[in-house]
Amino acid sequence: MSTMEDVASFRLRARAWLAENMPRIDPDAAARPPGDDDEEWTKARELQQKLHSGGFAGICFPVAYGGLGLTPAHQEAFTEESLPYQMPLLLNVPTFSICAPTILDMGTEEQKTSRIGAAIRGEEILCQFLSEPSGGSDLAGLITRADRDGDTWVLNGAKTWSTSAYAADWALCLARTDWDAPKHRGLTMFLMPTKAPGVTMNRIRQVNGSTEFCEEFFDDVVLPASAVVGEVNDGWRVASRQLFHERTAVGGGSPYVSGRGDRIASTPASDPLEIARVTGRAGDPAVRERIGAYLTTQKVQEQLVERVSRGIQGGQLPPPAASFMRLLHAEADWERNDIAVQIAGALATTGTGGAVVGVNYLMRQGASLGGGSTEMSRNIISERVLGMPREFAADRDIPFGQVKRARG
Repeated sequence: MSTMEDVASFRLRARAWLAENMPRIDPDAAARPPGDDDEEWTKARELQQKLHSGGFAGICFPVAYGGLGLTPAHQEAFTEESLPYQMPLLLNVPTFSICAPTILDMGTEEQKTSRIGAAIRGEEILCQFLSEPSGGSDLAGLITRADRDGDTWVLNGAKTWSTSAYAADWALCLARTDWDAPKHRGLTMFLMPTKAPGVTMNRIRQVNGSTEFCEEFFDDVVLPASAVVGEVNDGWRVASRQLFHERTAVGGGSPYVSGRGDRIASTPASDPLEIARVTGRAGDPAVRERIGAYLTTQKVQEQLVERVSRGIQGGQLPPPAASFMRLLHAEADWERNDIAVQIAGALATTGTGGAVVGVNYLMRQGASLGGGSTEMSRNIISERVLGMPREFAADRDIPFGQVKRARG
C-alpha cells in the first residue's frame, strides 16, 4: 500500500511544475466583453488537459475515477501556489464542485468512471438542468416529465437558468416520472447529453451583457435506462445531495475546485480597495471605514467557510449547515458591491474605468439566487439545523397530479 505524499512535499513539487508548465496571468491583459467567452472555454479545456498531463488534476477525487485521491489540504496548497498562473476556473462551477461530486456520491460505477474521468482529463464539461420557467425556487414542483417507453425514457418539458450549458457535454436533469406520488417522491435524476436529439438550447442575455445562462426545451428526448442516476422516483435524494454541493460551492467551501479567482475573466468582481486608490479617496476616513467593514466581512466569510467545512466533514455539523456559507456569500457580495458604488460615486456611471462597478451593482441580486435563494437558505438553517417547525405547505403529501397550479 502506497504512502500518501505529505502536503509540504506536494506543495514544493506543484510550485516547480507550475513555474515550468502553466502560463502566468497577465495583469495588463484587456478583458473581453461579457458574453464573448467561447475562447475562454477552449482555453479552460486546454489548461485542464495540462493539469491532467502534469499529474495535478482532480486532486481530491478518488484514484479509481481519474483523480489523485488526496486531501483538501493538498488541494488548498496547490490552489495557493497556482494564484499567479492561468487556471481552468470556468470548470470549477458547476463541473467539478457540483456535478462531478454528485455523480461520485450517487452515480453508477459506469457513470463515475466515464463522466468524472472525462472531466478530469479536460475532455468533457458538465452542467445542471434543474430550474424551470414556472418553478421559481420550488424545484420539487417541476413539470418536465419523463415517461417510460420500454427500455428507454422520453423527456418533454423545459429548463432555464442553466449555467454555461451551451459549453457543456453532459447535464444532470431532474424530471417527473410519477404524477400520482407527492411532488418530492415522483422525481428521477437523469444524466443526459446536452446535444441529444430533441434538445433545443437558447442563451439568455443578462443586463451585464453576459450570456452564460441558457434555457432548454425537450421534445421527445430519448434516454436509455442507464441514464438514471440513483433510483427511479428517488431523484429528490439525488437532487438534495446535488443542492448540498451547490450550496457548498457557492459558499466557497468545495474541496474539488482548483485555483481561485473570478470564474469568467470578462466579468471581474468590484474591488473596493482598488476603486479607492483610483478615485484618490483612499485617505478619506469615511471610505477607510467602509473598506474596513468590507475587509472584516471577507475575513469572517473565510473563517466561516473553514469552520463549517471542517464541521461537516467531521460530522459535528449536518450537511444542511452548508447553507451558512451560501447565505454569508450573498451578504458579503451585496456589501462588496454596495461599498464599491459608494466609493466610486459618479464614476460608476460614466463608463470611464468605473463602469464595471455600476454593472456589478445592477447584477448584485444574482448572489441572492445562485445556489438557491437566500430565503431558501434561511429556511434550511431554521428547519434542518436549528430544528424549528417546518413552514406550511398546502401541497404536502398530495399526489402531484392533483396539485392546483397556474396554467399558461
